[in-house]
Amino acid sequence: MIENQKIKPTQVVGPLGEPLTLDSLPPADTTRWVVRRKAEVVAAVNGGLLSVDEACARYNLTLEEFASWQRAVDRSGMHGLRVTRIQYYKSLYERQQKY
Repeated sequence: MIENQKIKPTQVVGPLGEPLTLDSLPPADTTRWVVRRKAEVVAAVNGGLLSVDEACARYNLTLEEFASWQRAVDRSGMHGLRVTRIQYYKSLYERQQKY
């Protein structure tokens, strides 16, 4: 991440390989968070387009909520962001940690 630098990129690579800019991110008033939108916000933060604080303020997210999205992407990719599969991926990750 580029949080400590003052220079921010104008675009980063999105979760599907497309360029992401501040204008192409989900609107600030988004209430329906589909997998793609969550992944775009995580990619923007990971690429330095937004800081974690900026993303949380812009989208009215708690730090824990954003961190759970980031953890899900790190562990299982975009599939881990699906609400219907959270429990499955959580138990899968815990089983992998045991062995």
